[in-house]
Amino acid sequence: MSNCHSAPAPRLLALGDSAWTLEFGEAIDPVLNGRVMALAALVDDERRRSPALAGITDLVPTFRSLTVHYDARDADPAALGDALLQLAGSAGASVASGRLWRLPACFDAAFAPDLPVLCERHRTTPAAVIETLCQTEFRVYMIGFMPGFPYMGGLPPSLHTPRLATPRTAVPARSLAVAGEMCAVYPWTSPGGWNLVGRTPIDLFDPAAEPPALLAAGDRVRWFTVDRDIYEKTDAELRRGHLSRTAFLLGETA
Repeated sequence: MSNCHSAPAPRLLALGDSAWTLEFGEAIDPVLNGRVMALAALVDDERRRSPALAGITDLVPTFRSLTVHYDARDADPAALGDALLQLAGSAGASVASGRLWRLPACFDAAFAPDLPVLCERHRTTPAAVIETLCQTEFRVYMIGFMPGFPYMGGLPPSLHTPRLATPRTAVPARSLAVAGEMCAVYPWTSPGGWNLVGRTPIDLFDPAAEPPALLAAGDRVRWFTVDRDIYEKTDAELRRGHLSRTAFLLGETA
């Protein structure tokens, strides 16, 4: 992995006429993503007091870049771009860890249609796959594809699996899935081509909640397994308001 002292300077790219993107590299790498998150935190802090950062309306961190949206009526695009490059040079790669979540997942056969094929591909057993998933601490690199959809890195190489050759037209909401070196959860029923290996009773996006998305870039997630009965009970308690999503939060940002 690269470090912040030898890493090349980020590239400043215009994204239309109302956004800048600072691109740090091309890999999915925790150190590179740390640079992205460090810059996002610094820009978010500095925009409250720096005139050069006036007009910023949104920050969108991804695996390897930060997009800064701005209102052109309230910003000087050239000055803003220069200010962002200066901040990128001083942000470093150290960023506080996000919140730590311990979330339930049910691996019942009805929720894991691709688990048998995954086991056959990797010459392993469902129990071994489940154990590996539950022993792994995943990092949320970004939220994308749809509201609340977390791209989580950290999937062990032993479970790296290509996407489905033919995507499904409807993936059930809250499905736990893997593809490539990533893990994710579908917040909504939607088309999708990831391998479905389980399901969580937790809604990862609730329009009535604040914030609506449960997870955020920089958060960490650990899974623990529950049987079908506990899954149904947890689901019912959440929907009745007897259990809060934050009950699964182990720790706030460090």
